[in-house]
Amino acid sequence: MPGKDEVERRCALTHEVKPAADLIRFVLGPDGVLVPDTDMKAEGRGVWISLGEKQVAEAVRRKAFAKSLKTEVRLPDDLPGLTRLRLEQRLISALQMAKKAGQLLTGMTKVKEALETLRAIALLTATDAAEDGRKKLLATLKAATKSAEEQGMGTVNIPHFELLDSARMGLALGIESVIHAAPTQGAAGDAVVKRAERLARYAAN
Repeated sequence: MPGKDEVERRCALTHEVKPAADLIRFVLGPDGVLVPDTDMKAEGRGVWISLGEKQVAEAVRRKAFAKSLKTEVRLPDDLPGLTRLRLEQRLISALQMAKKAGQLLTGMTKVKEALETLRAIALLTATDAAEDGRKKLLATLKAATKSAEEQGMGTVNIPHFELLDSARMGLALGIESVIHAAPTQGAAGDAVVKRAERLARYAAN
């Protein structure tokens, strides 16, 4: 059976056929209200829209959900915002799992060391981080990847994300606030990166 990333679906807004990873699914809930199915597991007929906050807003404006389902559809007051919230919740859940699995580092010192040694597979910075701390870790990230390439390790990709504020990251991890975090190798760490990438793509489009 093909994985989720390999399955293709048609966007109800643009009618383009894309991999499921490039779309987001919506389904009618038991109360008849359309909701985002961010896990792509809910039963029932789904409507797929290209992954992007603007695309979801446009689908609402053009009544793409009702047209696709061929029935009247009740929508939440802010479907694009609700969708973003659900994607944020999935990222928070992944951060919690990574922490339990020992695959998430927090704090400037630990994150800096993980970047320098290439243990980190991504860098997460709080949206309200101080500019000096942000610059220091981004400089460390740039220097570490450049050094790896000079040593013949090939291109090293360590993505940087700014998606949640320090309070929300801290609340997720049971810490007062988290400014910097870095997932490390492993299934739980990989899940953090995948969900962060998905949220970042949604917010950017």
